[in-house]
Amino acid sequence: MTAAIPELDAPVPATLPVGVASAISCRGRCRTGGRPLAGVTLRASGANHRAQWLPDGQFWATVPVPAAARPGTIALEALVRVAGGPEERLPLAEIEVVAPPAAAPASGTAAAGPETVFVCMATFDPDLALLRAQLESLRAQSDPAWVCLISDDCSSEHSFDGLLELVGDDRRFVVSRSERRLGFYRNFERALSLVPAQAELIALCDQDDRWHPDKLAVLRAALPGATLVYSDQRLVTAGGRLLRATLWHGRRNNHTNLASMLIANSITGAASLMRREVLDLALPFPEVAGYQFHDHWLGLVALSLGEIAYVDRPLYDYVQHAGAVFGDVTQGRPDGPAARRARGARRARRGARREARRAAYFYGYLPRQAQACAVLARGGACIAPRKRRALAGFIACDRSAFAFAWLLARSLRCLVGRNETLATELELAQGIAWRWFEAIRQRLAARAGRLGEPAPPPALDAFSQRRLRRWRATL
Repeated sequence: MTAAIPELDAPVPATLPVGVASAISCRGRCRTGGRPLAGVTLRASGANHRAQWLPDGQFWATVPVPAAARPGTIALEALVRVAGGPEERLPLAEIEVVAPPAAAPASGTAAAGPETVFVCMATFDPDLALLRAQLESLRAQSDPAWVCLISDDCSSEHSFDGLLELVGDDRRFVVSRSERRLGFYRNFERALSLVPAQAELIALCDQDDRWHPDKLAVLRAALPGATLVYSDQRLVTAGGRLLRATLWHGRRNNHTNLASMLIANSITGAASLMRREVLDLALPFPEVAGYQFHDHWLGLVALSLGEIAYVDRPLYDYVQHAGAVFGDVTQGRPDGPAARRARGARRARRGARREARRAAYFYGYLPRQAQACAVLARGGACIAPRKRRALAGFIACDRSAFAFAWLLARSLRCLVGRNETLATELELAQGIAWRWFEAIRQRLAARAGRLGEPAPPPALDAFSQRRLRRWRATL
């Protein structure tokens, strides 16, 4: 009889394309019948990868998967050992390696030349007035060499009909509707997958902004020597009233430091123009826990491969409206004079802090670790040695005291004006510290026979990134 039954908390990708390396983020738990877990190793593509684990049955790992030369199946297995028992080899999941479909040229793209910019727009139930303004600002570009690929994320019939009406018979726009709801991260991935093989230049576009007439021309002129270029932006209301003349109020911009880029993104997708090699390495997007942002992944890939250029003036208006609100960043104090209520409030705060640190590890540190692993797996020798060292150093932060100290020390950069990460390192370090202390706590509990059931995954919004949220709230 099997002593442990491993299961994943979230599915791994169902498919991977032939010829593309990746890194699979795995997190799950073992049902062990009340006995402490004593070790987990994950196996894929003939290689073993040591997982991290806790005695209550939780385990997790980022598993590098080398590029497969032909279609087939990757079996993901867990080598599990329960206290007092032998190691067992148990199935976890299967990933199909598939040949990428031969994409037929979309209408309007066949005649596009190497200088054509393919503008990828992701839409979902857009505000049609804002969408009209965005499309008209694209039509008004002084650089005429562009085609716009629109991936609609299964909008309502009313919204989709409105989109088609606004596009009209303009053959520079190609509209493709997803059969199911993907979410903005996967919808941007889908939009980028529509880019034809001959494309050399790719831009991203939101559904509700307004581009300045020279946006594409200025970005194109600034791109030589860089893998990606992006600009500043104005923040405006839906009615066009200026809220802020620059995005970088209260936070330092960054387009040169790879570790800072990994820790806290500074690239806005809609401000960017990139080269084909960024797209080739970025697709397919990795599946990571927590909130997923396409522009963070693309910026990380671009800076890993080469240099990023920056145009220090706004080239579009970023429209602020209800859908862009990040929520309240303030927290009220517990009221009432009763000591009992005060003690309850303190207990609640302690519980919230523990939950926040747990979430900082699982939704803050581990997703960034998985992104770094994916970049290294795909980029290999194309990444400069110093950048490979930066990525490898971050990956080691939850296993190496030296790497952990480096991460913690980085939070002090704010004291000398280098606040591009807004000290997010401190929250990530608190998450790693939680993981270490939790392992000690559970081992002691297991020895005392008081080990409980594995905790469910933390709430997604428990990883608050307080300083980053406060900065966003000023936008």
